[in-house]
Amino acid sequence: MRTYGLIGFPLQHSFSSKFFTEKFAREGIDAEYLDFEIEDILQIREVILSNPHLHGLNITIPYKEQVIPFLNEITPEAQKIGAVNTIKIGREYHLTGYNTDYVGFKSSIAPLIRPGLHQKALILGTGGASKAVRQAFEDMGIGWKYVSRTGADDRFSYNEINEDILHEYKIIVNCSPIGTFPKTGECPDIPYRFLTRGHLLYDLVYNPAETLFLKKGKAQGATVKNGAEMLELQALAAWEIWTHKKNHPPL
Repeated sequence: MRTYGLIGFPLQHSFSSKFFTEKFAREGIDAEYLDFEIEDILQIREVILSNPHLHGLNITIPYKEQVIPFLNEITPEAQKIGAVNTIKIGREYHLTGYNTDYVGFKSSIAPLIRPGLHQKALILGTGGASKAVRQAFEDMGIGWKYVSRTGADDRFSYNEINEDILHEYKIIVNCSPIGTFPKTGECPDIPYRFLTRGHLLYDLVYNPAETLFLKKGKAQGATVKNGAEMLELQALAAWEIWTHKKNHPPL
């Protein structure tokens, strides 16, 4: 039986585990999907060596960047993004890193983009997932700026976000874990009262299905979407990578 799995910490209500377990059962695939909750990225070696039938891994918070030094190879796309969320394990433990977050996010948000209106985006959070979002916006010709606790040349601090900035940046993507179950009463600290019907709010969080971030955007008339479709699309892309005969299937 082939084994696949997810590495991260903490792993609560894992989407990937549920998705792949149901996929394997539904399609009669002789495989299993396991959660590997590790407190230090160094434990990835133990995970791989202790599971000889392991053929692929998904990587989630907080290891999408930390895992890169452990790879034998990384695709140009993932190298450009600077984060990896999928690993293919080949012969003699040859690890190749990919980024399917990019594919999932870009495909998911593209139908909602109104070119004349949605020209700039705020990216809330600066972790591994935010890098795939940034790259997707660059390739779509959409300007972007990070938002974090402290400002810098390429980012605003949350304290700086005001009516003028929200008038200019009509897309807001939450790439932070804020609002994830069980902390559903939390949301990113932005002045929601300045949002309009022209805004698009996208939350990578999928549990709950409608976060407080999205609820507050919807209350102002904004278009909103959660990360469920993105997760499914990136998971399908990962499966294509793991099962494709070529080393570098087209994404």
